[in-house]
Amino acid sequence: MHVISRRPLAAFGDNHPDAKASIEAWWTTAARAQWTSRNDVLGSFPNAHGVGDGRIRFEIAGGRYRLIVAFDFTRKVAFVKFLGSHAEYDRVDAATVSQF
Repeated sequence: MHVISRRPLAAFGDNHPDAKASIEAWWTTAARAQWTSRNDVLGSFPNAHGVGDGRIRFEIAGGRYRLIVAFDFTRKVAFVKFLGSHAEYDRVDAATVSQF
């Protein structure tokens, strides 16, 4: 998958060192993936959950942080929509948030 955009993920990892390894692992898996459906993604990340049309929420750093990504499986593109603490996640609408 082509992941858009890596810059906010890297910046978040720099500001939250406890999340850096988990973000990098997610990025590596997603960039190498050939996912064609939500089920493919959920097979790679069993703790992930669908949160809207084409969006999936991932747990980062053991659930301390949340990552929301919108997928276009036809074009093989993943759009990073949100990355923040669990408390910040609770204050957004996961189905519509567009932080980046």
